[in-house]
Amino acid sequence: MKIVRFAHNGVEHWGLLDDNRVRTLPDGPFGEIVPSQDALPLEAVKLLAPVKPGKLVCVGLNYVLHARESGLALPDEPMLFMCSPQAIIGPGDAIVLDSHDKRIEFEAELAIVIGKRARNVSAAEAESVVLGYTCANDVSNRDLQLKDKQFTRAKSFDTYKPVGPWIETELNPDTQSIRLLQNGTVRQDSTTADMIFPTSFIIEFVSSVMTLEPGDVIITGTPSGVGPMKSGDRITVEIAGIGTLENTVQ
Repeated sequence: MKIVRFAHNGVEHWGLLDDNRVRTLPDGPFGEIVPSQDALPLEAVKLLAPVKPGKLVCVGLNYVLHARESGLALPDEPMLFMCSPQAIIGPGDAIVLDSHDKRIEFEAELAIVIGKRARNVSAAEAESVVLGYTCANDVSNRDLQLKDKQFTRAKSFDTYKPVGPWIETELNPDTQSIRLLQNGTVRQDSTTADMIFPTSFIIEFVSSVMTLEPGDVIITGTPSGVGPMKSGDRITVEIAGIGTLENTVQ
């Protein structure tokens, strides 16, 4: 299933995408999923970020080739940090650069959307607490990241976390191709099989630290090939089995 959030006639809804038509989910996606019988054509609605998380948990340095291009040793355990959920925007929304002078980079990432309250979940049980997966772009002000020696400010500016276009509930997250294109040119081209820590272990690790609630999002690190963006760019994240997230830069 593809779960969406959308706006129609100025009202926000949850929905289910089915053959380019959207059916409303009056009770949302975190319990029994019961769509309405009436459907709207996809072109008649505006897709929003498919989730509004209470927490946005991020994993750094989680691809082997990205660690090598960064000249860093592979971590022994996931490196966690938090970003502001207010940074999230949806498909088609603009990434607004905080500076014209600093190096601000794209990072294609797979995002996990939590579906059930989770604490101390084992890797074997991890799939049972997942609603689904979506595409993300972990936009990062690299100059501020180096200056601050941590990630919160550099990655939490409003609009710095595009997510979407929908939540795919039926996906093997650990064997999918992941690419990022800048103005149609491929900049990142990898597979989630290159992850150092697979998604099930990430959920086990994060839930051993904090309780995860329905709608929380974990972004799982970026492959090699990160690079700078400039105003006017079109940035596209593609993950096989999910779809395409496209945003412009201004």
